[in-house]
Amino acid sequence: MQSKMENMSPPLYELWEILKKNRLAIAGLTTLLIFFLVAILGLFLTSGKNPIYDPAKVRLEAKLLPPMTVIHENTLNTLNEKDIPPFRIFLFGTDHLGRDVFSRMLQGAWVSLTVGFVAVGISVFIGIIIGGIAGYYGNKSISLDYLLLFIILICGLIIIYYKKWLGTFILLFFIVATSIKKLFKKNFFNFSILIDSIIMGIIDIMLCFPSFFLILTVVALLPPSIYNIMVVIGLTSWMGTARFIRAEFLSLREREFVLAAKAMGVSDLIIIFKHMLPNAITPVLVSATIGIARAILTEAGLSFLGFGVPPPHATWGNILSEGKYYLFDAPWLTLIPGTAILIVVLAFNLFGEGLRDALNPKSRD
Repeated sequence: MQSKMENMSPPLYELWEILKKNRLAIAGLTTLLIFFLVAILGLFLTSGKNPIYDPAKVRLEAKLLPPMTVIHENTLNTLNEKDIPPFRIFLFGTDHLGRDVFSRMLQGAWVSLTVGFVAVGISVFIGIIIGGIAGYYGNKSISLDYLLLFIILICGLIIIYYKKWLGTFILLFFIVATSIKKLFKKNFFNFSILIDSIIMGIIDIMLCFPSFFLILTVVALLPPSIYNIMVVIGLTSWMGTARFIRAEFLSLREREFVLAAKAMGVSDLIIIFKHMLPNAITPVLVSATIGIARAILTEAGLSFLGFGVPPPHATWGNILSEGKYYLFDAPWLTLIPGTAILIVVLAFNLFGEGLRDALNPKSRD
């Protein structure tokens, strides 16, 4: 292990040397590695036509069994052999329909992992693009005509996913308006505004809304789907990343290496993605790590309220929601998923805070 660490590049090796001194961060990282392993195993063990652990198997004669219940020959003899779980034990007990809670927790781990990473991936991608534009092109102006056409295009692309006829009509209107503008070569509105002012105004407006209630409202209007959950969480949580990237780009665009690249005629895309973005990505990585925990917690909250991932998928949130009706008769239905959410979210936060300290030169002493 030590030799492998020594073969790492100097920055990564230095980062690891600093990070491993933080015991809470290492504990969080270890917990996350176990969580990843459990989620991947859960995908294979609960998928397919005849899964090893079937989270949807209903056993009404075995409902509300406590954890560590072992099936003997003289107990629950009404169960078919195919309904008995592996090793003849309900590790986490059963719910009100006799479904194995351990199987449902395995499936829920993969759902939480997928929602967390995909939602944060969407938010980071949008934040980098919008924050990069605000930081690099923010001092330039844009005509109100182009701004309105851009808004029409974005609305058309979003709406066409849900209402094809309406989205197609909006896109046709965009094409016609663009053609008229090119034909007459004239601005309809003699007014321009700074790009940075537009983007920061949008960010300020988005930050005015309570994010969870905004997500709840949008999800309630959309068809229930795991993909909608991931997209909505990603589309409503990019503001922090955009502000980080914008702040870093504002300080980097006047640096000597950026000015030298401009003087050499290097294109803006190469300057942004090759020279500036690698130097600005550090706070984004920390924000993304903590953002995954926030996305998992948001998905669990939505599922608890009945607006999350729809059945037959099991998530930690809907297991927790079903358990609230049996809080005194079957407390494990609440304690097990609640503890799992607590541990995973805490692990992400501890690792994110440790990563932030390790990447901050001022705190290394």
